[in-house]
Amino acid sequence: MKEQPDYQIRELAFLALRQIYHRGAYSDIALERVLNSRDLSPKAKNLVCELVYGVVRRQRYLDALIDQLGQKKAQQQPPDLRIILHLGLYQLCYLEKIIGAIAVSSSVELAKKFGLTGLSGVVNGLLRSYQRSHNPLVLPDDPVQRLGILHSFPDWIVANWLDVLGLEETTQLCQWFNQSPSLDLRVNILKTSVDKMATILIEQGLAVTKLETVPQGLRINGPRGSIQQLPGYDQGWWVVQDSSAQLVTHLLDPQPGEKIIDACAAPGGKTTHIAELMGDVGEVWAIDRSFKRLKKVQENLDRLQLNSISLHHLDSSTSELPQECDRVLVDAPCSGNGTLHKRPDLRWRQTPEEIPNLVALQRQILNQAATWVKPGGKLVYATCTLNPPENEDIIQSFLANHSQWSILPPSPDSFLSLFVTPEGWIKIWPHRQQMDGFFMVRLEKCYHSSV
Repeated sequence: MKEQPDYQIRELAFLALRQIYHRGAYSDIALERVLNSRDLSPKAKNLVCELVYGVVRRQRYLDALIDQLGQKKAQQQPPDLRIILHLGLYQLCYLEKIIGAIAVSSSVELAKKFGLTGLSGVVNGLLRSYQRSHNPLVLPDDPVQRLGILHSFPDWIVANWLDVLGLEETTQLCQWFNQSPSLDLRVNILKTSVDKMATILIEQGLAVTKLETVPQGLRINGPRGSIQQLPGYDQGWWVVQDSSAQLVTHLLDPQPGEKIIDACAAPGGKTTHIAELMGDVGEVWAIDRSFKRLKKVQENLDRLQLNSISLHHLDSSTSELPQECDRVLVDAPCSGNGTLHKRPDLRWRQTPEEIPNLVALQRQILNQAATWVKPGGKLVYATCTLNPPENEDIIQSFLANHSQWSILPPSPDSFLSLFVTPEGWIKIWPHRQQMDGFFMVRLEKCYHSSV
């Protein structure tokens, strides 16, 4: 396999960004399309991914640079020219390993290749102006706008974080979300051990660390190639799952022989974890309203070779089930802003106007799922968002209207007690715990309840 010329790598990044910017494609899907169109070396693939994900993350900052350095504002530039300028500026701003002259010349070549020959001088001039000025951006004094531009987030997200965390921690959180994500694995302890799996991966030359606060967790940092090509994938020895998501199932604490329902199961990471912790002995219902997404659950349980899980195409917000379940997991649909480092376009897709509809759905699912739990049973409510209206507010409202339910915190001798708040729930802040942002709480239904 020949090493790809610098220009071809940038061309692929440009083509992916064109799909994302102009057609609304998701960044991972757009990347998959362009990467599958060429026979690329692993090094070239990594650079294409870095360019695309990096530009998508940093587009507000890059637009601000164009606004200041260009004769026209970023949004007034021809759409393809804006992408080319983003690519060039991103390399100059954030990729120290890239030679500046290559970043400039490859951007000029892109302009010529894609019908912007007459504007290639604009590309050359603006990028060289940035090089001469040494970080020229003048930021506003307002802390919301300042952080929003500097770290490239919408103002409404920054404002929410500032209200909860203050300036210093919001800055740390923004910086954390702009890092390239590591890869966490959950080892299938029914097939192998964490130590054995770590040794196998290290022998393959991967940078692997055990996650001390997550019993089944391993973290891979740095280059890793295709996930499907990693040792143990085909054998079902592990599944990709962030360490904070693994905490959710430990909080649920499933026991062998129980009947447990995962109310929003797809794609099956927590469902399969439930079965593993039960020793694959018992009954696990995987419910999801998307038949297509249930197929992904089936693929995961087939690969992990789990037999205690059954799939059910139902809507958890409305479905009535017998009150006989020992435990229920509600991993609710949410805004997902605890995973912004892994989903770089999500920060630009979400709007504050969407949150009330999500909250209404979350309340509906929680209220309905609570009817499935027998007296003395447990329910865990979880989201991968840091947004209080989807988390704390939901639970406080639920408890105020359901006197038969109460919070059941982790026991003091549990490793989960490291994360518990005074209120009894767990909230993972990425910049503090170095994992995806998550909220989770365990509720218990009183024995005397008839509801």
